[in-house]
Amino acid sequence: MMHEILSYAVGIFLIIGGIFSLAAAIGLLRLPDLYTRMHAASKAGTLGAGFGFLAIALASLEGSVVLRAFAGFIFLLLTAPISAHLLARAAYFAGYKPAKVTKIDEMDPK
Repeated sequence: MMHEILSYAVGIFLIIGGIFSLAAAIGLLRLPDLYTRMHAASKAGTLGAGFGFLAIALASLEGSVVLRAFAGFIFLLLTAPISAHLLARAAYFAGYKPAKVTKIDEMDPK
């Protein structure tokens, strides 16, 4: 009985993670410029991977696997948004301007 509940929970977490990963992929294809694409990839991609790590931890129920899944999620949570921010900042100073629909450009010196 408990094994079936865990199997359903793992499946639900995998589906939720897949939906977030799909949203990140659609954002990469549909959003207008580099900055909004990076935002979609870093935020939704991190959530999708996080639910994947949670599903892995629940599926195995071994202490070492749970600890590695937790460590992987924490590492991804700390590095993905920071790296996306630094890449976007470097791209801006390299000359990639935001899309025309961007209303406020706080980096513009005007």
